[in-house]
Amino acid sequence: MLAPVAVFAGFAALAGWALMRNDPDTLPSTMIGREAPAVGDTTLPGKVQLTDDMLRQPGVKLVNFWASWCPPCRAEHPTLTELSGRLPVYGVDLKDPEGAAMGFLSGHGDPFAALATDPRGRTAIEWGVTAPPETFIIDGTGRVLYRHVGPLVREDYTDRFLPELEKALAAE
Repeated sequence: MLAPVAVFAGFAALAGWALMRNDPDTLPSTMIGREAPAVGDTTLPGKVQLTDDMLRQPGVKLVNFWASWCPPCRAEHPTLTELSGRLPVYGVDLKDPEGAAMGFLSGHGDPFAALATDPRGRTAIEWGVTAPPETFIIDGTGRVLYRHVGPLVREDYTDRFLPELEKALAAE
């Protein structure tokens, strides 16, 4: 007779703990505090190749995993364009046909200081990317400071991402 009550109490305690976490929808990243992994050695025609050395140059920078076929990536594109006026924004084009990626950037603007392509998704796996868009804040030594899953829009941008970016910029 006490077993059902104990099981219910256990589930209730687990649910309460889950609700009290800072952000129950965020997947933890093993990359935080670690050196940024390598990026691919390919880029789109006429674009600057993103290199590992660029990730280790002084100053805060962003690395954004995106694709032209990704609707949330399209939604965050104006935010990336705005951010590119403040700091380097680097892009990794994920599993995207070259023509589609080029068409997207020529039609919507190119906020990326440099690009790498990831046609097979290997770079995304190394970075722990689950699905685009994902944006990483990188410090001046190439260390990952923060990982943002999802588009940089509305409250997710202002309440979650922007405070982390401001903290990184203040620490440089």
